[in-house]
Amino acid sequence: MAISVRPIGPDDTKAVARVLSESWGGTTVIALGRGELVDAVELPGFVAESGGEVAGVLTYFDRDGFVEIVTVDAVLPGQGAGRALLDAVRALASERGMARLTLITTNDNTRALRFYQRYGFDLVALHRNAADEARELKPAIPAESDGIPIRHYLELELAL
Repeated sequence: MAISVRPIGPDDTKAVARVLSESWGGTTVIALGRGELVDAVELPGFVAESGGEVAGVLTYFDRDGFVEIVTVDAVLPGQGAGRALLDAVRALASERGMARLTLITTNDNTRALRFYQRYGFDLVALHRNAADEARELKPAIPAESDGIPIRHYLELELAL
């Protein structure tokens, strides 16, 4: 089925909260650019749908000269929802005259790193031990995933 993408609307709050909670263990996430916990359900973003069902969610911050992607979640992996969401936020950033898109992922998230780099993102910074620091704000961040210790944040950027 085809993936459609639209901006998050007021009627999407429950669905977005559900997706974020299933993926992030709640709606609060660490926004590295802000260095604080944020409630991602309150951020602007996009919903991807397939056959009337939520296929993915993306949230972002609009910053001075760039857009920081805060969360990207494909509920139906491998169906094109992630790419469609990135295409939507890229178009938005371009329309607003932004110079770049940025995002952060953790060192264990090899599947996402592959996806982002294939999309065109470039690794621009390693934030050593940032996950340990983030756990001070959000203790629920796991210590490992799939046998890989979660320690570092990797910053990626896409020039527009």
